[in-house]
Amino acid sequence: MSAAANPRVERVEAPGQAPASVGESPVWRANEQALYWVDIPARKIARLRIDSGERSEWLLPEKVACIAFDHRGTVLAGCETGLFAVKLTESSASGEPVQVTGRKLAAPAFACDDMRFNDGRCDRQGRFWAGTMVQDMAAAKPAGALYRFDERGALSAPVVEGLITQNGLAWSPDGTTMYLSDSHPLRRQIWAFDYDIETGEPRNRRVFADLNHHAGRPDGAAVDADGCYWICANDAGLLLRFTPEGKLDRQIAVPAIKPSMCAFGGRDLDTLFVTSIRPAANASEHDGHLFAVRPGVTGLPEPEFAGEL
Repeated sequence: MSAAANPRVERVEAPGQAPASVGESPVWRANEQALYWVDIPARKIARLRIDSGERSEWLLPEKVACIAFDHRGTVLAGCETGLFAVKLTESSASGEPVQVTGRKLAAPAFACDDMRFNDGRCDRQGRFWAGTMVQDMAAAKPAGALYRFDERGALSAPVVEGLITQNGLAWSPDGTTMYLSDSHPLRRQIWAFDYDIETGEPRNRRVFADLNHHAGRPDGAAVDADGCYWICANDAGLLLRFTPEGKLDRQIAVPAIKPSMCAFGGRDLDTLFVTSIRPAANASEHDGHLFAVRPGVTGLPEPEFAGEL
């Protein structure tokens, strides 16, 4: 893959692989040289070993939207009814998804019916953060909230409230800035917060980037080693990079109209993996697939959950 100014975006799944409905939450596991991600409505966690192309899938009892790992490789999953610890047993030779169940760790008091977790990941200190949303986006209910799950197994009260479609969680390299977006068409905002790395408290919320002035909606994100914030511009088929000052300085087109989240990986963390969503109508052959691009910058290791699941 080229690492030039206009790098080539490649589809990395095997020919004939069925697309995801809602591909999300890519996580690179360096010790496995593998990428994990989810297909939310299919209730699946997928893994692709990049060198061999070997793919495995696990089927959960309910929708799974975001994942992280502890140091033993247990998955911390944000699902429909709460946060779960999930152990992924190795797949069988049949290639069929392995059915797994999780142990419920915590659940928020959802503000209304038909809600689930959405975007989530660990901060630099290993606390897991995830937000909730009403599944019917057309309802545009600001009932979503952002929660913190710490290494002791305690789920916080809502830390940020009034969200429609929570997304875009990421932290600066030193961990002192937290980013959060609301990707709903009525919002299209990215915020930055001052982040207390000792207490895990975000403060001083301010607009970092208003995507009403740019293409697309701000979906999932990643921060590179230079501290720049990469956001998937859903509905625009773009990756956008903003400097720490909130200035748009790069964009990369991807073949899927709905890129959903990105994550750095590869042996040198110089590859940006991108999941995507398949639209209900007028989908292309690329929509819903996984992509990789070398943007010419490196990322940071994805933090593991600091507790034991």
